[in-house]
Amino acid sequence: MPNSNNYVAIMAGGVGSRFWPASRTARPKQFLDILGIGKSLLRITFERFLSLCPAENIFIVTNGIYRDLVKEHLPELSDNQILCEPSRNNTGPCIAYTALKLQALNPEANLVVAPSDHIILQEINFIQALQTALDFTEKNNALLTLGIQPTRPDTGYGYINFDKKATEGNVHQVLRFTEKPPLDQAQAFLASGDYLWNAGIFIWKVKNLIEAFGQHSSEILDVLNAEPENFNTPGEQNYINRVYPITPNISIDYAIMEKAGNVYTIPSSFGWSDLGTWASLHSEVKQDDQNNVTNLGSNLLYNVKNCLLRAPKDKLVVIKDLEDYIVVDEGDILLIHPKAKEQEIKKITEILGQQFGDSFL
Repeated sequence: MPNSNNYVAIMAGGVGSRFWPASRTARPKQFLDILGIGKSLLRITFERFLSLCPAENIFIVTNGIYRDLVKEHLPELSDNQILCEPSRNNTGPCIAYTALKLQALNPEANLVVAPSDHIILQEINFIQALQTALDFTEKNNALLTLGIQPTRPDTGYGYINFDKKATEGNVHQVLRFTEKPPLDQAQAFLASGDYLWNAGIFIWKVKNLIEAFGQHSSEILDVLNAEPENFNTPGEQNYINRVYPITPNISIDYAIMEKAGNVYTIPSSFGWSDLGTWASLHSEVKQDDQNNVTNLGSNLLYNVKNCLLRAPKDKLVVIKDLEDYIVVDEGDILLIHPKAKEQEIKKITEILGQQFGDSFL
């Protein structure tokens, strides 16, 4: 039986601009069926956690403009389970708000915080790692993050340097964090065996997390906890609308994790991808015999290789002699872009905003 003190907070407020033109401000990628299986990433993430805690213990933290989308995709949730940020102030204030709200509900809450848009291919291994983490944080004043065994010298991820000698079971002390390193440093990290990818999946007792905010980022706590009687009441949203924008814009890594001494990790392997870009989607999901990933209706493909192709199901798609491209047809926008240069897509959206306003963003 899931532990009634176990809670999950799913962060679902991002815009996902690197998945443009499918991901737009009005309906970002966590609300899309990116994998082509009939469920949004948010829905998949929510269902993944149901073996860890009951649905009433799962909370969604999102931007206020997405409240109705969250309710559309997760009709099981009560209004009190949807935390609406009035401004995008990064993960530090987002997590502090969640912790304060849950502390008011259950002072013994043991919390998992995870993004809404990750791929987890081995869900049983994932839940087992989280259960090990929750067991550890239940008994210890610990801030824990899941570390992913790296498979390549990726420069797009943060890295965790950990003590190879376990503290308990498979739980290891974190020695230091390194933000996205240059390639030669990432190669050295991989060769050493002393580093993990930082997946941004955190586990902690709420009371210990709030204590850490008090020690290392009191400016966040002072703002959000000025009137704690508002949490879980009809006046909560008005209160948050008033005070939340005042909080500093800072990630949880900079606010807490890189400063605290009681930080631990569990080296893990469960088929993880943060699904940040079209190319990461291409590499993580099933490909056909020409290494294409397709989400199409009727189509004729001639000599098309190593491409990602997405179009409305009612549109016939015919393509010949194309290799290493991203083709995304969203009806009002058609993107045809070299896969190797996909990092330029975010820059393209900035140019579009300058030329056409927000109508295509």
